[in-house]
Amino acid sequence: MGETAALNRRDLLVRGALVGGSFAIGFGPAAAQDNKGKVADTPAAAPGAVGAMGDPELTPWVLIAPDDTVVIRVASPEFGNGAMTQCVALVAEELECDWAKIRTEAASTNRDYVTYGGYSPIHPAAAFFGGRSTMGQRIKAMQQVGASARERLRIAAATRWGVAPGEVTIAKGVLTHAASSRSLRYGEVVADAAKVKLTAEPVIKKPAEWTFLGKASPSKITIPAIVDGSAQYGMDVRLPGMVYAALMQSPVHGGRLKSYNADKVKAMPGVLAVVTVDPDEPRGVAMMSAAPYGYSLTGTRAAVAVIAEHYWQAQKSLEALPVEWHDGPGARWATTQAIYDAAIAATGNDINARVEQAYGDVSAIDAPGAKLVKQTYLTPYCDQAPMEPLNGTALVTADRVEVWHPAQNSQQAFWVASDEAGIVPERVFFHQTLVGGAFGRRLESDDVRMVVAIAKRFPGRPVHTIWSREEMTRQGKYRPMVATKMTAALDPKTGLPTAAIARQASRGHYPRFADTAYFMGCIPNVRVDARELPLHVTPGPYRGPGYNSYTFFQETFIDECAHAAGIDPVEYRLRLLEKWPNPGWAKSLKEVAKQAGWGKKLPRGTAQGVAITGWGLNGQKTLGTCVAVVATVEVTRKGALTVKQLDAAFDTGKVMNRDEITNLIEGGLIFGLNMALNEEMTVKDGRMVEGNFDAYKILRMAEAPPIRVHFGGLSGADRYSEIGEPPVGTVGPAVGNAIFRATGKRLRRQPFLTQDLSWS
Repeated sequence: MGETAALNRRDLLVRGALVGGSFAIGFGPAAAQDNKGKVADTPAAAPGAVGAMGDPELTPWVLIAPDDTVVIRVASPEFGNGAMTQCVALVAEELECDWAKIRTEAASTNRDYVTYGGYSPIHPAAAFFGGRSTMGQRIKAMQQVGASARERLRIAAATRWGVAPGEVTIAKGVLTHAASSRSLRYGEVVADAAKVKLTAEPVIKKPAEWTFLGKASPSKITIPAIVDGSAQYGMDVRLPGMVYAALMQSPVHGGRLKSYNADKVKAMPGVLAVVTVDPDEPRGVAMMSAAPYGYSLTGTRAAVAVIAEHYWQAQKSLEALPVEWHDGPGARWATTQAIYDAAIAATGNDINARVEQAYGDVSAIDAPGAKLVKQTYLTPYCDQAPMEPLNGTALVTADRVEVWHPAQNSQQAFWVASDEAGIVPERVFFHQTLVGGAFGRRLESDDVRMVVAIAKRFPGRPVHTIWSREEMTRQGKYRPMVATKMTAALDPKTGLPTAAIARQASRGHYPRFADTAYFMGCIPNVRVDARELPLHVTPGPYRGPGYNSYTFFQETFIDECAHAAGIDPVEYRLRLLEKWPNPGWAKSLKEVAKQAGWGKKLPRGTAQGVAITGWGLNGQKTLGTCVAVVATVEVTRKGALTVKQLDAAFDTGKVMNRDEITNLIEGGLIFGLNMALNEEMTVKDGRMVEGNFDAYKILRMAEAPPIRVHFGGLSGADRYSEIGEPPVGTVGPAVGNAIFRATGKRLRRQPFLTQDLSWS
């Protein structure tokens, strides 16, 4: 499909500029020298160009109107996690503008391409990704955007007044020369500032100099538009001449279309066409790709779609369309239990095992006198279940493709659209909308490929393709089903593990086991391996990929070790953490235990459970985020479960926006709680069973427990690690461990509420 790992000239220019720092605020020299023949998206690709508001750009990132409205172009899509707000706050810290007057636009992926990385000074896979908003590279890059704009304004004002730029101060969108009592608003000087050429980029503030970051807690910048209805999600796109497509894909993942009879529906109201998508057809542009995640995970599935004037016409006609499918080998999986049995059996042998981590001598597990703890755990397929169903709009002509889409990574979507349309990237225009939930489902852009695949079969008019809720749920890219067998040898004196083996089996594997928690890092003899299963169900990223399963395995297993050793679960973890070099972990664990009242006397059937895990360590124990959770649960004798309270403490190093941190932890805990209690996609004769929220249960508001977020675990380390994904994994094992202490029943698979929790 035109994909290659080799660096092209554009890659070299971008990476070279990153080293030199010249791309912080826009374009490097390559853009000016080699932009002939490129087709620029709006706004135009030249510095000082006129933007969408009809005003000159201050920089490619910033446009300021005469009324002092500041438009900041943000590469990160917004899907409810506040990433766009954080990026804007980083700019605002340096720009010193009025927060109430800031507006946002999505940075153009087309412009990024034709200017050789004008909006990509951050990270090859993260520049247009809607997350990681506090990664170090992004913090510095976005601050530099604000500093550059500020310095241009300062120089323009100083020139007008005939004074030295150093004599001009800036605050809340006003430039002041104190000695002469003169002042100018940004809007009054922006036209002159747009013409300023900096000889060097200004120095950005040090954290100690911040007046906004870490001090203010602004609400999401998208909220006013969401409240007044002007926010545009993918489902809100309306274009002149737009038509709608309803989609049906092979009910067995990997199946193929056998036959269909379009004549049966062509006369139905509004029907314009019946089209098919063949995953085996040739596609792609013969050029090097810069798609952050490549194309290998973006393939279409065999599909048929009805295109009509209105969506309901398309959907009802699709339901009436006679279609036959070749199910393929996936149909041999008659039940979910057959898949589970195969996964568990695979953990019992070394066939196709891939060693991911090994140190010390795990034969110590057979040492005389060692107490062995050995258990098998399993997590099921889970759907991301965003509120906004998959959808997107594309307009394809002979030499151009435009896409309006709620993507999780705009740059990935841009390249996939080019590849599917067979149109060079210069003539691809991707319009990022707000995203009504993502959780990994919209990351790889297979949905973008399907949207363009259908639209190119009906060229000349915008085609809005919509997955029904049932189609989206049954055609998911799910959290992988994972089975793991864990074994540990406990020292007879200390009760702590001396050796541990973890053996995993799944299709769709994220090698984060050893990077998930302190457990493996505190044991002298370890082996972690994995084996890939020949399953047909398609896996994909799911909030906290890999981590969301491995934390359940590890923290449940640690609890089992603590129980076998006769040691309090919190105390057991603290003893393990004595060997852990990151003090924020023990601090967070002590904080959450204290705040939750760990050890207090509780009625029978009520108990507390604990878990602590980490995310984003990347092999370095002093990095990333840890989250410690204490869950308080009540289980009736008949097995009715109530999660009465969740307490969480964490360490991200430092924080920038306390309210948003609280918001993300609460959301992550609710997401992870539902995953642990309710979620399971099942299989019958190769087909996914659950199709809508009547069968795929999601926590209701009334079922959400009180959540208390505690900041006393912060270490103050010099980092601002992410917090959106870390809470997701920790809550499940904390609840499961609490259920064990309340009932004596150890839960070794999810979801919990499908199991008998009764006790006597």
